[in-house]
Amino acid sequence: MSTLEVVLHIFFLISAARASFSSEPSDRQLLDKVLDLPGKSFNVSFASYSGYVTTNKESGRALFYWFFEAVEDPSSKPLVLWLNGGPGCSSVAFGLAEEIGPFHVEKDGKSLYLNPYSWNEVANLLFLDSPVGVGFSYSNTSSDLLSNGDKRTAVENLEFLLQWFDRFPQYKESDFYITGESYAGHYVPQLSQAIVRHNQKTGEKIINLKGFMVGNALTDDFHDHLGRFEFLWSVGMISDQTFKRLNIVCDFQSFIHSSELCEKVQDIAEEEIGDIDLYSIFTPPCTANYSGSNHLRSGKRKFGILGRAYDPCTEEHSTIYFNLPEVQRALHVHDKSPSFKWETCSDLVYDNWKDSPRSVLKVYSELLHSGLRIWIFSGDTDAVIPVASTRYSIDSLKLPTVSQWRAWYDDGQKGFVKVDLDYSLSVLQVGGWTQEYKGLTFVTVRGAGHEVPLHKPKLALTLFKSFLSGKSMPKLDLHSDS
Repeated sequence: MSTLEVVLHIFFLISAARASFSSEPSDRQLLDKVLDLPGKSFNVSFASYSGYVTTNKESGRALFYWFFEAVEDPSSKPLVLWLNGGPGCSSVAFGLAEEIGPFHVEKDGKSLYLNPYSWNEVANLLFLDSPVGVGFSYSNTSSDLLSNGDKRTAVENLEFLLQWFDRFPQYKESDFYITGESYAGHYVPQLSQAIVRHNQKTGEKIINLKGFMVGNALTDDFHDHLGRFEFLWSVGMISDQTFKRLNIVCDFQSFIHSSELCEKVQDIAEEEIGDIDLYSIFTPPCTANYSGSNHLRSGKRKFGILGRAYDPCTEEHSTIYFNLPEVQRALHVHDKSPSFKWETCSDLVYDNWKDSPRSVLKVYSELLHSGLRIWIFSGDTDAVIPVASTRYSIDSLKLPTVSQWRAWYDDGQKGFVKVDLDYSLSVLQVGGWTQEYKGLTFVTVRGAGHEVPLHKPKLALTLFKSFLSGKSMPKLDLHSDS
């Protein structure tokens, strides 16, 4: 930094220290504002804020967030919370740094580049590392990291939101949506249920929740296993014998806490499958000397954004970047022990997960009558929670069909085939398929893996825009002359 920048930074720190004695929302926002992000060599028109919200004072549990204003006119845009799963994986590592966030990490692990398909093009984005022990979130009571589970996560995510809206009251009236993927298939509907019940209990809409959307989401252990084994077998990745054994031994097992026998059969399946990325079966795995956790989570070996060189090692770059001391200082990260190492996913949290219900379909059944907009999407090259799994879960809800299964087309992805001198035929690519039910919309994204916005960022942004607007996915317009 230049001398002037150093002086301004010191002035800010002094102002922030004074502001800490005040409880005014504007002062607390000032404390959290990200002023100078290392590795950012470009200017942006939007502000971002990061910091902590204490969700339990007795044990000192605090959740880390990073908030980005919309690119234009944030006061008129909805607020969207993104959650990653695991359980034990960071929303900063995945949702923000390699999927829908405005900044992604370069191969050197030290610099950033702009994501042209960031979801803050159309919404204010809030990323949360949840529960404690994930990412930069922490607890002063070490045993808290050994007692996480679905129930406490929902309770503390609600507490986080209530306090966050007190810190950012200008967004209390904004339309609020919750999104996420993978094990957030539990977090998102559970938090939505907690909000709906809280609003009912208080008799007022404390949080202006309008809907939620989940992708490649763990929903129902039986259906998720059934669809997964069917997918692996149908694309020729496992033998007939292993397919039969998986269905016999594992169908009624927990996805998170499987029996020893089920795990042994899955080990056989893994040997048959070989060295491929189950989160994206048609893309090569990262060959770097990198050890990731085998969690039900956002995959670690994926595409970069459209238009950039292919890079299956995005998670490794984030690990380097978010362990830089200067980055942690810029993000107001809590001072931890010198031995602290930021991880994309916590094995400690995953291995000690306490409660994980076999199904959240009852939560859906309750929320389908609450007036919320509910969308589920699925990348169709994911072998962890494949399309088949999600279709089985949706079918079990027995919802009336409003609009039959059909292809959808990406808005703006047009090419032209010259037919004669006076006529051009507009050619659009199929983006995926969709079906609308009473109270729920299902969308598949063609060619995308477990992390849909990472593999197909433009298609994901089209999906997100449709979700926010409450409109059907784009159709093929045979009469378009554009």
